[in-house]
Amino acid sequence: MILDGKKVSEARLARLKEEVEASGLTPELATVIVGKDPASQMYVRMKHRACGQVGIRSRGVELPSDSTTEEVREQVDRLNQDQDVSGILVQLPLPPHVDTHRVVETVLPEKDVDGFHPANLGRLFSGNPIFSPCTPRGIMTLLQEYGVEPEGLRAVVIGRSIEVGRPMAALLLNASATVTICHSRTRELPSFTRQADILVAAVGKARFVEPTMVREGAVVIDVGTNQVDGKLCGDVDFDRVREIASAITPVPGGVGPMTIASLMENTFLAARLQSCTGAR
Repeated sequence: MILDGKKVSEARLARLKEEVEASGLTPELATVIVGKDPASQMYVRMKHRACGQVGIRSRGVELPSDSTTEEVREQVDRLNQDQDVSGILVQLPLPPHVDTHRVVETVLPEKDVDGFHPANLGRLFSGNPIFSPCTPRGIMTLLQEYGVEPEGLRAVVIGRSIEVGRPMAALLLNASATVTICHSRTRELPSFTRQADILVAAVGKARFVEPTMVREGAVVIDVGTNQVDGKLCGDVDFDRVREIASAITPVPGGVGPMTIASLMENTFLAARLQSCTGAR
């Protein structure tokens, strides 16, 4: 079974558009990008395009690549104080000289639609999340849409990043899966991955996960986006692993569209919560 993130994302965005129109709210997403990295610029354009699809207003703040940490924080704080802005997304990665942690912590937790602020991560790991990071949230939605219930299953996450690996493990644990996190220092990695009922690959290496690493009948989620010979591929050797997996996400068209849909849903949620608290 191919877990078609593009199809599910389109359906959820169409539903969200109706919800936004019916709400009477005017959600707005502000993005902050530092420098001219082509991949980052492309991702930001995709996010603004999705906003237009669902009726969420958007604005972009572009800063030069030599901006200091304090200059980036000042821009974020302006957006914090702007009551028209429902959600703030700082496009990562930031240039090496910018302190990513300090910038992320500057975003108000109630506007942190990326889910990276320590307060939101704390709520996630305590089992009571509000804004979960968009990629893991999108994966959980995709599993739900295809009837994959993590409760009682063994889940293995390859990767321990704060963007994907760690929050992915927390969401699976919150869904009552038995979770193992593996990473670059894990010894005898295949001995762990072959036990997984749900295997999430977020390692950043093209076609890293081979059939010998996958248990027959496993659900395989590929988070990777790698360029090989001018073509996009994931962290999983899709053509070979699909022969033994019961379900698998393609690259492209799997996790990526779900990440965008989750960002739109988080932004609308932020607008709703702010309207309830009188912050808007």
